[in-house]
Amino acid sequence: MSAALKIDTSQRVLEVTELKKHFPIRGGLFGTTVGYVYAVDGVSFHIHRGETLSLVGESGCGKSTVGKAVLRLYPLTGGQVVLNGRRIDDLPAGTLRPLRRQIQVVFQDPFSSLNPRMRVREILAEPIRNFGLAKDEADLDRRIGELMDKVRLPRDAVNRWPHEFSGGQRQRIGIARALAAEPDVIVCDEAVSALDVSVKAQIVNLLQDLQAELGLAMLFISHDLAIVEHMTHRVAVMYLGKIVEVAERTQLFGRPRHPYTEALLSAVPVPDPTAIKEKKPLQGDVPSPIRPPPGCRFHTRCPYAFDRCRKEEPALKDVGGGQFSACHLNDGPAEQNPLLLNTPPTAFRAA
Repeated sequence: MSAALKIDTSQRVLEVTELKKHFPIRGGLFGTTVGYVYAVDGVSFHIHRGETLSLVGESGCGKSTVGKAVLRLYPLTGGQVVLNGRRIDDLPAGTLRPLRRQIQVVFQDPFSSLNPRMRVREILAEPIRNFGLAKDEADLDRRIGELMDKVRLPRDAVNRWPHEFSGGQRQRIGIARALAAEPDVIVCDEAVSALDVSVKAQIVNLLQDLQAELGLAMLFISHDLAIVEHMTHRVAVMYLGKIVEVAERTQLFGRPRHPYTEALLSAVPVPDPTAIKEKKPLQGDVPSPIRPPPGCRFHTRCPYAFDRCRKEEPALKDVGGGQFSACHLNDGPAEQNPLLLNTPPTAFRAA
């Protein structure tokens, strides 16, 4: 992690409170609602200026839905989203439109997210024109040239089509398009998962450099914990629509305080083949988000579950040093907590 990254803890750029997104299930002759998919069910977090918060978890846990709901690509079922001190979740489309400049997104697939019928120059010019950021055509050309410099692509490439670029180059164009609006927050929705390993490292390093230069706040959605450990400041772990643990990078990777986090970390391969690492594979399947289990949602797969876990849903509480966990194990004596008795996971670093 670059030491150049500075966080302004005095300013919360993005604040999400009790975010919910429930998708209705239609059935019957008249398409009536017969149930709901509880994709996101009460998620809260904040991001400071210059900070990266990574949202991690298994596929289907709801992390991408959180990103799309924050961006207002989905209407919210409940909760609040505050951007730069202004609530945006209840704004009508006309009022929200100029505020969209402050929060932009880099999607997972760099090819399908770029218009194949537009040259790179027009792709980058579109957000600049939409938000009225250029004074004239000369200023527009200057801005586009600077964007190409920022993402380390040659300026003359603006006259090419998206299909003429490699996957990594297309993702750089996607990043440049997000930067064109001069945002305060960027949501990276699995932004490196479709790329080769060597290209992943280049894109991650680029994002870190841009964050240090521009003071960007980032919501980095990923399932790749090795990449997350390399670039994040804090990590929020999701399971079945809820956040079960939030901690600073070193805290979470050094001493997880939730059994689900512990299992995720134990499953990550370490670069050293001679390293000894205790595996704690998860048992069973993820329950249906249509009928989440009562009590702790993880109790059906947790090796430490006891009666209270099956009846009472744990709250996300501070367990010390700003580390938050939603687990009843943390309410008992430390000497009886298996999460504290176990050997800490072997540290690993992204290549």
